[in-house]
Amino acid sequence: MPEMPEVQGLVDYLDGRIAGLSIAKVTVASIAALKTYDPPVHTLHDAAIAGVARRGKFVDVSATAPDGAPLHLVFHLAKAGWLRWYDALPTTVIRPGKSPIAVRVALSDGSGFDLTEAGTKKSLSVSVVRSPDDVPGIARLGPDPLDPTFTIDALASVLAGRRTQIKGVLRDQSLIAGIGNAYSDEILHAARMSPYALASTLDAETVSHLYDAMQTTLAEAITAASGKPPADLKDAKRRGMKVHARRGEACPVCGDEVRSVFFADNSLEYCATCQTGGKVLADRRMSRLLK
Repeated sequence: MPEMPEVQGLVDYLDGRIAGLSIAKVTVASIAALKTYDPPVHTLHDAAIAGVARRGKFVDVSATAPDGAPLHLVFHLAKAGWLRWYDALPTTVIRPGKSPIAVRVALSDGSGFDLTEAGTKKSLSVSVVRSPDDVPGIARLGPDPLDPTFTIDALASVLAGRRTQIKGVLRDQSLIAGIGNAYSDEILHAARMSPYALASTLDAETVSHLYDAMQTTLAEAITAASGKPPADLKDAKRRGMKVHARRGEACPVCGDEVRSVFFADNSLEYCATCQTGGKVLADRRMSRLLK
């Protein structure tokens, strides 16, 4: 799933290429991906693109309709979605149900992009709205962890009194926006914290370590993604991971084996030596450390 660094990489790439152009046409090939109906998609035609911004894991393309009305094309790539960029957009007809393409956006200079989704579980979302806050997922977002106003005290406030495992807190978009399964693994590894630690039990020193790990991990990942075209962002993400999706490999810090805990639709990865005092986490959802 694309998370904050990859989404920021997409935003930076798109903003440098489409700001100042206009939208020639938007073709919806998968009606399930389109989550709004007012304003209709065709109102984007001939709209002038002002810029592209990130809101959590959402991409927000802001534009102005020919009549001067503000419009936003907002999309969330979810677990299996991605963006394909074309300097020259293909002219082939999209066959609904026969292609992974959900939406195609044609631009005034002949370039454009497709929003695609692999697999059978469809969760890609595309919205056409007058304001980004009209998208429920954006309206619910918590603070961005790289915003200057998100201080150690702000993180402590999020964690205070919350008897929830820290892994879940980091992934909750209503508490902290933009971090998902992969980067929560990486942040907790950098902070040398168990993913099962309860947020409310963390002392001030531990919160400080967590904050520093969050800032450093995300900033480094954004730097690695900066300037890369969409086709290269996934590989850049994989190369930067120290524990996530590296089950069975050696921890780059201590050399211990990276281990996994599997859930219904995902997994977490961690290093027992670095994060849990050498104790192995039982492989079930609500487990505590093995005795």
